[in-house]
Amino acid sequence: MKKQLILLALTFLVTNNMLSQSSLIKKSKMNTKIETATLANGCFWCTEAIFQRLKGVETVKSGYTGGKLINPTYNDITTGLTEHAEAIQIKFDASEISFQEILEVFFSTHDPTTKNKQGFDVGTQYRSAIFYHNETQKLIAENFIKELTEAHVFENKIVTEISKADIFYIAEEYHQNYYNNNKTQGYCVAVINPKLDKFLKKFKNKLKEN
Repeated sequence: MKKQLILLALTFLVTNNMLSQSSLIKKSKMNTKIETATLANGCFWCTEAIFQRLKGVETVKSGYTGGKLINPTYNDITTGLTEHAEAIQIKFDASEISFQEILEVFFSTHDPTTKNKQGFDVGTQYRSAIFYHNETQKLIAENFIKELTEAHVFENKIVTEISKADIFYIAEEYHQNYYNNNKTQGYCVAVINPKLDKFLKKFKNKLKEN
């Protein structure tokens, strides 16, 4: 009889714990607010690697947007004639990280004052651009640039384009998760590593735990 009572008590505790966990998971999902940000700030191998490490960022996809050619390939956009930008599309939890915080990282990890150029990467595909998904994002972006300008954060004028989000074409599979899959590749070592190191030091309080 005593054993039966213990088993019943354990069953109750386990069941109650499972229900509590289920309630917490449901509550957590209810509080999650997934939004989209589309940004261009140079080679998407670099930008993808940076934003993947931000707390609150769910996914980062590399692709092409802002151009006139349907279904462009990497070879198409490297000509500079399609008007597409190498960009990333970020899905983020707005309850963990705001669009303004996303922009803070964006402006801190590239030079928004060089037109169609980031480092040794030159061409319209490397332009600095924010492709807003709603009027709130547009307003936040405009105000952010205004504040940076008034505070003289950059010596030269900010030339970042602010445009309405257009069709985002996901880049070829080998471009996805590029840095994580090719850390010893020359470009990753010479270009991405130094940029990533600066980002990790400056935004260490905004990084994912793993």
